[in-house]
Amino acid sequence: MKLLVFVLSQTDKLDTLLAGFASANICGATVLESMGMARYLSHKHDDDEIPFLSSLRTFLNPEVVNGNVIFMVIEDEEIPKAIEVIESSIGDLNENDSGIVFTLPIDFAKGLCTVGK
Repeated sequence: MKLLVFVLSQTDKLDTLLAGFASANICGATVLESMGMARYLSHKHDDDEIPFLSSLRTFLNPEVVNGNVIFMVIEDEEIPKAIEVIESSIGDLNENDSGIVFTLPIDFAKGLCTVGK
C-alpha cells in the first residue's frame, strides 16, 4: 500500500482529474491548495533580497497563484492506473509545469474507500 502524492500545477484541470479517478474506480483523494517555494518567495521578496529570484520569475506563470496537492492511499497494483489517469487528464508529466507525482510506503491504514472492490 502506498501514499500517492500528486502536485498539480494546472488547477484548471483538477475537476477533469478527479472525474477521471472516479471513472477508474479510484477513490479517497484529498485535495489541498498549495504554493511552491519559488512562487512564494517571488511574492514576498525583492530580487535584491534573494538574487536567484529574478531568473525564477521568467519561468513562473504570473497568472497561476496556487496549485493543488492530491493525497491518496492506494494499493500498489493501482498505481499504474492512477498514473494513466493523471497523464490522460494533465498530459505527459515529463513536460514542464505539468506536475510531480510520487509514492511513499504505508504500513498501516484503516477506513479506506472501497468503491468497486
